[in-house]
Amino acid sequence: MHAETQTEWEIRMFNKILSYLRDELCIDFPYLERALSALTPEGKENVQAFATEGVHLYYPPAHYLKVFEENELFLRRAYLHTVLHCLYAHPWQKGDREENRWNLACDIAVEFIMDGFNKQTTHRLLSWLRQQYYEKLQEKKVISAAGIYELLGEEPAERLTQLVQEFYTDDHALWGKKNGQSPMPDQQKQAEDPQKKWQKIARQVQFQKEKSDRESDAAANAMQAEITAERKRRSYKDFLMKFAAFREQMRCDMDTFDLNFYTYGLRTYGNLPLIEPLETREERRISEFVIVVDTSYSTSGELVRSFLQETLHILLEQNAFFTTAKVHLIQCDDQVQEDLVIRSPGQAQEVLARFQIKGGGNTDFRPAFTYVEQLRGAGELRNLGGLLYFTDGNGTYPAKKPDYPCAFLYLDDYNEEDVPAWAIRRRLDEEDRVR
Repeated sequence: MHAETQTEWEIRMFNKILSYLRDELCIDFPYLERALSALTPEGKENVQAFATEGVHLYYPPAHYLKVFEENELFLRRAYLHTVLHCLYAHPWQKGDREENRWNLACDIAVEFIMDGFNKQTTHRLLSWLRQQYYEKLQEKKVISAAGIYELLGEEPAERLTQLVQEFYTDDHALWGKKNGQSPMPDQQKQAEDPQKKWQKIARQVQFQKEKSDRESDAAANAMQAEITAERKRRSYKDFLMKFAAFREQMRCDMDTFDLNFYTYGLRTYGNLPLIEPLETREERRISEFVIVVDTSYSTSGELVRSFLQETLHILLEQNAFFTTAKVHLIQCDDQVQEDLVIRSPGQAQEVLARFQIKGGGNTDFRPAFTYVEQLRGAGELRNLGGLLYFTDGNGTYPAKKPDYPCAFLYLDDYNEEDVPAWAIRRRLDEEDRVR
């Protein structure tokens, strides 16, 4: 069986990275899916950056693996940058133009378009030089590579050098070789002319873009509402995880594991890795926790169930429980009505399935805090991470601050003057209540 060399491994790994980058870009640019898949990746050690003749996407595997670890955004932009060159036919439009100035003009044209997308997958902060030159392009109303080429003819040599350093992204050495010749000796002549192939792709992209724009207009309001709801829900997740604690877990810590040392040892010494992953890792999870539900007459049973369902669902889907976790679910109006102890995700689901509201009296927060202190005194709660109190806000608060984090979650508007200064407070939106 052929043993995989270091270079072969690097090429295989980076091809997976390219697939990942393509998927990420397709999220923001679904109409570019055909274009992003049109170049065949091929690792080459004698290139310094992405390079293409319109058929292959050549890249330096070892170098770009390091770049991916340090700056994924740059690599994602560089990939899209090279594809856009082909889409706008830059490799075949040089003609009699001066090569270095044409290369720079094409790079500026593509980067100007990318920076105007304002998409998450390609967004970057603009340097002062870049902003300044973009303003000049907008003032002159020039956006095409040909127009930028003419504009660059007015720039002094020092300014051109600065612009090259700012906008250089990929290698144009394979562009426009006479008689279809390529400096890559192992490249086979393609059955289809690359320029004609990209003309077809450009027409497909234009059609998909127009179709996408029409559909997005109709769905814009609904999509924005969904995005807003998800953002609020994620905010509630972050709020809950503030009560989590760090603890060591029996689980491999792949974040601190260096795959290079591991594979080098296997290649050099046969079956002896130089380093192995740690068998434990520190994770932020729930240890001991108390959820108190106000079951006074002013609190709706349906809203209580919705609150518990959402809160426990978030904790479960976040893998928030330690294996030895303990969550007390307490019902209280003016006295403690019930205390259900949840020790596992499975038990939480069972509790939700048979949960019934108990109470209906007046609201008094103090009995729940007194009961929690009794549990601590009896050793039932040793590492209490915090307490959540779901309520309408109309009740009597404890006079003394507890020595653990405590948050009151309000269903409606509440009188801030009544709430103690030590209490964390949050008003629940509709998106917090119902998943």
